[in-house]
This record gives sequence, structure tokens and C-alpha cells, in this order.
Amino acid sequence: MSQLDLDTGSEKQSALTEAARSEQIPPQKSERKREQRGWYFYDWANSAFYTTVVTVFLGPYLTEIAKAAADGDHFIYPLGIAVKDGSFFSYVVSLSVLLQVVFLPILGAMADYSHRKKEMMAVFAYLGSLATMALYFLQGTNYMLGGGLFVLANLSFGASVVFYNAYLPDIAAPEERDAVSSKGWAIGYLGGGILLALNLLLFSRAEALGLSQGHAVRISLASAGLWWGGFTLIPLFTLKKHQAIKSLSTGDSILTVGFKQLFHTIRSGRRYPQTLIFLVAYLLYNDGIQTVIALSTQFGQEELGLSISTLTTVILMVQFVAFFGAMLFNYIAKAIGAKRAIMLSLVIWTGTLMYVFKFLQTAFHFYVLGVVIAIVLGGSQALSRSVYSLMIPKGQEAEYFSLYEVSDKGTSWLGPLVFGLAFQMTSSYRLAILSLIVFFFAGLVLLSVVNVRKAALEAGNEAPAKA
Repeated sequence: MSQLDLDTGSEKQSALTEAARSEQIPPQKSERKREQRGWYFYDWANSAFYTTVVTVFLGPYLTEIAKAAADGDHFIYPLGIAVKDGSFFSYVVSLSVLLQVVFLPILGAMADYSHRKKEMMAVFAYLGSLATMALYFLQGTNYMLGGGLFVLANLSFGASVVFYNAYLPDIAAPEERDAVSSKGWAIGYLGGGILLALNLLLFSRAEALGLSQGHAVRISLASAGLWWGGFTLIPLFTLKKHQAIKSLSTGDSILTVGFKQLFHTIRSGRRYPQTLIFLVAYLLYNDGIQTVIALSTQFGQEELGLSISTLTTVILMVQFVAFFGAMLFNYIAKAIGAKRAIMLSLVIWTGTLMYVFKFLQTAFHFYVLGVVIAIVLGGSQALSRSVYSLMIPKGQEAEYFSLYEVSDKGTSWLGPLVFGLAFQMTSSYRLAILSLIVFFFAGLVLLSVVNVRKAALEAGNEAPAKA
């Protein structure tokens, strides 16, 4: 299929687009609400992986496994490559991100030509949950098992979220999306927080229960996979199949059209300049958000000397407060518009970094920091997703959300790199954390020039009442 074929096909589809979209959104509000409730529970299901596995337990545990396998110079040799034992987990994360960058846009393009978004979400959800459950067998010196299972789980996590996000335009009218997206994020924080609380309780009482700390960690890792797979059944039973707006041309397969459509999207992106500006803005400010989250515990431990128990308690608190933060910013978006609400959150993020640089001194201050971060965390991410959904050309939801997911996961090396270079040059964690302001400032400037109404119309969608 040539670019001309793709363009012609898009023109042929345009006359049917509105009719197809009317089929994609259930005509009865009660049906739509039922699908939305089921959709929320996939956030509840998969957030357990991110909180219990990625944020808290796997990094330290896999590092200990690597150290046990290392030679006298603290090197291990995965695939014959010399790697410092303390760096193994970060390299594994990087590999999983690289695979996401390669595969997620292709999977998204494939999904836009298929009515099987639900089945594809299910396949990757259960690949990820099974790989996570298999982490129970990680012990001794078998770091390669842990690395391989995490790569599979994290890649599957990202792929399933692409199809999950692509359901948003199917189940929510434009005026509903801020609220629906915010509720999904909020319920995800709540679900991830509940399981993390149970696992932290297990970890703290491991000795009384006759468990070693390593065994408690392995049970916690496996529980995240079980939680993920079990609660995924709810969206699978409630979400409907929605007919794809695009159809395959004669001679094309779902695999080949995925590659062709991806390249076409990259080439034709100039037709949607507002969408691209928003995506770049999101790339920048979300990179800052992810870096603050990832490095806040390191800052607390190294700069403030806080204990692991204090740091994990703050992480747990953030999960629950973020639930209310996502809901709060939904109301703010209703009052002033989603774009302005996101900009407000970025101003607060910037102020938070200045607070860390100038005033953060004690454990109490760190708790205050955690509360503020939790409030803006849910709001900035939930509203970003809903605003972006308004800017996506009809029939390309999964493909564009795969680019969005890559922006989330695939560029998270920028913030840590800036942080690391700033610390290397100044030996100051405070100056290093302050250096991240550039991401929030640049994202805020770019976001300020985005015209959400114009972006929605460029993409052929209904413009929101408040842009």
C-alpha cells in the first residue's frame, strides 16, 4: 500500500466516520456508564505491577540477586557483557523501554485496523501478569531469570495500556473524557496502594510469620501478577467490541498494515500541528514528573538521611492521596478547562522543586512534599490523557496512544541524565533536583501555545466546551 493508497483510503473513510463513531459510543447512557466502570478496573488491576514491582520491591531485590552472582570486582556477565551488579536493574529497565519504543507504535497501528482491541489488551495483560507471578521463583544468583521476566512483564504492561487508553474515545463522549480519565487514574492509585499496603504489612511481619525477607518479597512480587490478572477479568467482561473505523485493503494483512500505517502517521503528522506540539510538551513535562518520582526516594535517603521505612510510608501515602488529587483536578478542569488545569499543575510542580531546593530539611517536610506531589500527580497525568484523546484523528486512537505511551516510557532517560550531570558537576542533590525545573518550564511554555479547540477540529473531532 503506497502513501497515496493510504491517503485515498482515509478520504473514502471520512464519509463513514461519523456513522462509525456513533456506533462506537453506546447510544444509551446506562450502557456507556457500564463500560466506563469496567474500564476503570484495568487501572486498578495493572497499577499493582507499577507500585509493588517497579516502584518498591523488584529493584532492590534483583540488585541483591545480581550482587550474589557477581565476581570479586562486582561484575556480572549477562550475554557475555561485563555489567556492574548495581547497574543491572537500570539496564533491564532501559531494555524494556527500548522494546516498547520499537513495538508499541506498531501494535497501536495494527489495533486501529482491528475490532479486537479487547482481545489484544487481554493477551498482553495476561502475558505480563504471568511473567510477574513467575518472579516468585527468582532467588539465589539467577539474575537473568529476573531480568528476562521483568522485560517481558514491562513490555506487556506498556502494550496492554496502549489498547486500554485507545478505548477512551469509544466509551466516553468528548465532554465526559476529563471525568472518565480522572476516575480511571484515581481508581488505579487506590488499587495499587491497597496491594502495596498489604505487601508492606507482610514484609514487616515476615519474621513473625516464619518467612525470610526474601520469601516475603517473592510473595509480594507474585501477588502483583495475581492481582493484575484477576482484576483484568472485570474489564474483559464489561467492555464491548467496537468496530474499527478503518478496514484492510485487499492484499494487506493486519501485520503489514501496522508498519505501513505507522510510517504514514509519522509523515502525515504535519496535518495535526497542535497535536504534535501537545505531544512534545507532554514528553517534556512528563519526563520531569517521572524523574521526580523515581529519584525522590534517593534524595530523601542521601540528602536527608531518611530511613527506608519512612520513605516507603511516604510512597504508600502518595498512592492514596493521588486518588483524591485526580478527582480534585477533574473539578478544577470543569471550572477552568483541562488545559488550564494542567498548566496549574505544572506551576505547582515547579514550585515544589523550589521548595525542595530551599526549604526541605526534615521528615515532616518530606511528608508535606509527598502530599503536594500526590495531589498534582494524578491530576496532571489524568487530564493530559483526556486532552490528548480529543486531538487524535478518528480511527487512529490506538496508534496515537502508542506514541503517547512511548513519550511516557521511552524518553524517561532525559531527566535522570540531567539530574546525574548536575550532581556530578556540583555534588549537590539540591541543585540536581532544581535542574529539573527546565522540563516543567519548557513543557508549560509549549502547552500554553496549544489550541485544544483547534487541535480537536484539525483531527475531525468535536471541540470541547471548555478548551
